[in-house]
Amino acid sequence: MEEKVLVQRSKEGDQEAFSVLVNKYKTKVFRLAFSLTQDRDIADDLAQEAFIRAYLSLPKFQQKSEFGTWLYRITVNHTMDYLRKKTRRKEVSLEDFAISQEEETLTPEKHEEEEQKRIILYRSLEKLPEKYRLILTLRDRQGFSYKEIAKILKISPGTVDSRLHRARELLTKKISSFLERRQP
Repeated sequence: MEEKVLVQRSKEGDQEAFSVLVNKYKTKVFRLAFSLTQDRDIADDLAQEAFIRAYLSLPKFQQKSEFGTWLYRITVNHTMDYLRKKTRRKEVSLEDFAISQEEETLTPEKHEEEEQKRIILYRSLEKLPEKYRLILTLRDRQGFSYKEIAKILKISPGTVDSRLHRARELLTKKISSFLERRQP
């Protein structure tokens, strides 16, 4: 069934139609929340809450954008609200990151080196201003296109490009300074 039909039926109260939409988007919504929180349990809760918010807001959804774009915007807003309200940030946990098959074949020393790089990257990413951390997460971790990011964040593609460039510059500086401090 076409997505627009599912959305319309959901707006009319068809819970089965909304369930189809949830199944289609649940993994991406979870990954988006996880990318921003680095906590699987919290991301799971936030993803479920985002779907509840979307369901309750369906009557207001005018279908000017794709359903997925609208849902991602709800997820980003809800997750960022959560992070703003959170009083302290959780340190990056290695348990939160899956080890790729390539890494499984690395020597223990190389594996440790890769884990250290990952920790440095995420600690540096956490220190970026929210708008830069968010844009890097959407582009580099979630794989959204510039056009999709522009729709999700309600900014122009040019702003996406400039923020992404600035975010990468800042992240590079943070990583460099973090590595310099770790040098003996």
